[in-house]
This record gives sequence, structure tokens and C-alpha cells, in this order.
Amino acid sequence: MTQRTPPEPSDDCYCKSRQVCLLRRHSSTNERKVHMSNKVVVVTGASSGFGKLTVLELARRGHTVVATMRDADGRNSAICDELLDTAKADGNPLHVLEMDVADDASVQSAINAVIAQHGRIDVLVNNAGLMPIGVTEAYTVADVERLFAVNVFGAVRTDRAVLPYMRAAGSGLLVQVTSLMGRFTVPFFGVYAASKFALEALAETYRYELRSFGIDSVIVEPGPFPSNLISSSPQPSDAKVLEAYGDVAAVPGQIREHSDQQFDPANPPRPQLVADAIATLVDATDRRPLRTVVMPDGMDFGVEQINAAVAPIQNGVLTAMGMEAMI
Repeated sequence: MTQRTPPEPSDDCYCKSRQVCLLRRHSSTNERKVHMSNKVVVVTGASSGFGKLTVLELARRGHTVVATMRDADGRNSAICDELLDTAKADGNPLHVLEMDVADDASVQSAINAVIAQHGRIDVLVNNAGLMPIGVTEAYTVADVERLFAVNVFGAVRTDRAVLPYMRAAGSGLLVQVTSLMGRFTVPFFGVYAASKFALEALAETYRYELRSFGIDSVIVEPGPFPSNLISSSPQPSDAKVLEAYGDVAAVPGQIREHSDQQFDPANPPRPQLVADAIATLVDATDRRPLRTVVMPDGMDFGVEQINAAVAPIQNGVLTAMGMEAMI
């Protein structure tokens, strides 16, 4: 991919290319809002769901947000225009960048473009992800590799791309969006849970190892909110295994078909809660909690209790190994 450094826009500039969409408020310098705590934030998977809500919330709070997604000029071009138009109407700085987290060159090209334009990256929000629902045995190795390429290796790619700049700056924040199923699993979500368990382990280890560089690594664990993840669930490829499971193989389809029926139509869960939680972590000035659970109102799957029970054991292990300074 040929890297094209975007031009520095003027106050009146609103330009869109395959590499980058840029937006600046149409106003005089004196009229612009000044945010002393403005941070340059990169968000992956910004075309829908939590990612889309997060970039708009962060832009509303005055941060310079780079929303990344695949096919910004293709199937997601309408989303790209919607994000830019919404931010433009509110007078907030928002940029959209083409990035495929499953591709090394795409990730590095996008991060290079952010650095060229803004000179730094203060926060990375790893939100891009897939949610396969199906008979675990029927997912082939290739199926699982494709999932991990996004859910796990995608985060590794983006983390590795931004961390040299954060280490050089002596500050930074990594936000990994996992799931309640990064702490427990249920039938037919095994492959998805495996990817989120892996991401949780990586994020927690980053927290310990990066502390001396002034870089924080935190985890956001959303509960069940309405999204397109279930409807777009990658299906398992091994038809022979599915046939062997008989009627059981039909259960994942029933879960997908009735996923929204678990919510009260008169008071559906608000995914904005997840965006608000991420924005609060970005805005924080003190040391942030390692894990933040975000549940729909009135729901409790016990993940807060799991986290509270595990933390002293984890800290005890590090203390016994003489690594308590990393906690």
C-alpha cells in the first residue's frame, strides 16, 4: 500500500481520500473550543456498535479522534460520511482512516498517517472484533485463525504499531475492549471466549510491563448489549461435524434468531454506556482500574465478583515473584 501523507488542512478544509478523511471546524481560530486535555485517540472497528458510539463521544469531549475501519470508501462509505457530518455539525475534530487490523501493512500505514498528521498518539482503543456463535468442534483451524487474526492478532498489531511512539513520549493508554466472556464461557461461544480470554491476558501483562514507561493498559468488559455482532457471526466450516451433532447444531441459529428477545423492548440496554465508560477512562488523570465492567441496567452476571476474587491472587503471585512494583 502506498503511503500518502495527508495535507495539513486549513480551517475551511474538508477533504476525503482513500487513505484519510479529514474534518476541521469551519470557524476562526478565536472561535474554536480549546481543550487543554485534548488527546489524539485512535479507535479500531469504528464503523458500527461500540466503536462508532465511542468515536462520537470522544469527539464530543474535545479529543482529536481517528476512527479506523475497513472499506471506508466502499461498503462503509456511508458510515464514514455519517461520522464526519455528525462531528462537523457539532464542531468537533474527527478523522476517518482506512485500516484492516488483520493486515500488517494496513495497520502500519494507518498509524504512520496519524503520526504524520498529529505527531503523536495518546490513546489506542482496540475495539475491532468478531463474535462467532456455533458448535466449537465445527470451527476448523482456518476458521479459528481468521477469528484470532482480528480479535487477538489485530490488537497485537495495533499495540505494536503505537507503542514505540508512546514509549518515546513516556505516556499513553491502551484500551482493550473484551467481553464478559473474557472471564467465563457458555456453550457455543467457546471460540469467541477463547479469543477474549487471550486478549485479557495480553492486556493485563501489558499493564505490568509498560508501567515504568508511563503507559497504562486497561480492559473494558461489556455485557450483552444490542449490536450487529451476533447477526454477522462467522459460521463454522466443518459440515460433517455439524451433521454429527444433530439437533444440537441448530441451537446457535436459534440464539442468533432470538438474540434481541432477551431485551425489554420498552427499555432496551443502551450501548452508549460502553462508549461513556471508555471515554471516562480516556479522560482520567489518576491511575485507572485494570478492568471496567459495563452491564445493562439491572443485569449482573457476576463478573465484578470474579474480578474482585482474582485480583488479590494475581497480585499475590507477582508479590511472591518479587514483582510487586509492577502491580
